[in-house]
Amino acid sequence: MINRRTPSMYRRTFLSAGAVALAAPAAFAQALPTRPVRIIVGFSAGGGTDAVARLLAQKLAPMWNTTVVVENKVGAAGVIAAEYVAKQPADGTTLLMANFSSHAVAPALYPKLGYTVATDFTPLTLVGVTPNVLVCRPGADAKTLREVIALCKAMPGQVSFGSAGQGSAQHLALEMFKLRAGVDALHVPYKGSGPMLTDLLGGQIDYSFETMSSAIQQVRQGKLVAIAQTSAKRSKQFADVPTVAELGFPGFQAATWYGMVGPARMPAAMGARMSEDINKVLAMPDVAEKLEGYSAEGGGGSMQRFAEFMAEEQVRWGKVIKDAKVKI
Repeated sequence: MINRRTPSMYRRTFLSAGAVALAAPAAFAQALPTRPVRIIVGFSAGGGTDAVARLLAQKLAPMWNTTVVVENKVGAAGVIAAEYVAKQPADGTTLLMANFSSHAVAPALYPKLGYTVATDFTPLTLVGVTPNVLVCRPGADAKTLREVIALCKAMPGQVSFGSAGQGSAQHLALEMFKLRAGVDALHVPYKGSGPMLTDLLGGQIDYSFETMSSAIQQVRQGKLVAIAQTSAKRSKQFADVPTVAELGFPGFQAATWYGMVGPARMPAAMGARMSEDINKVLAMPDVAEKLEGYSAEGGGGSMQRFAEFMAEEQVRWGKVIKDAKVKI
């Protein structure tokens, strides 16, 4: 059968195809919110999570052609901020810098938590993972992991370990250490890393599994000694410091992390666009350099990857909390 399409028909077909091709980027752009975007952070201004959120906000604003601001809603190790965002409209104007405490630990610690991680949020992108590092003063009696374990066994329940609060990354790293090493130790919670580090430097407490981003400057200045890091492999920032796993505890891994999420039921196109843009920001050389300075590694990837990561973290820390009988 002869195709009797006229030249005008071909022109119309070509124009229609071109219109579809041009419409695709336009539709992708329309997936973004047209009003200002807030990134909610559950910690005070000046901390590591806040600094990373502000870095992302600065880069995302021109990409999204709108204002992107960081708003701090402090309390309960990020839980208050998470509960707030879970109740916001799913229009992309309110995002959350989710973290280890609010999205991995809290579900096992708080029986009446005001949200469910798997159903009340839209995971966008994992931003970074920061290991903890066991630190002490230069004058401490025990400055190797073996010596710390021996000291804890010789003085059960008396060797003190500071943390940024109940359920914090430092606290849970300590609980994992106690379980794996078979020791007892005294947990001393503070309201944040700042006052805890002040007391550690002043000799009021003995040790801490501090986050690497908070401890790095004190270690570089010689004010603290890095004994062991809790990552699966050595961080670039502490290449000469062994991991706990290397020192006889295979599989030992404890790290804080943060990533961007929105409320549940965000439009699929909007979530995909936001995830893609955050990945683009993380790949920028200046951003990657700053994140490395914060000891944040392993960020980026798909929405699905982040969802699976959070689910795995909940299982891991839920078991530690149950086995260690941690209560708030």
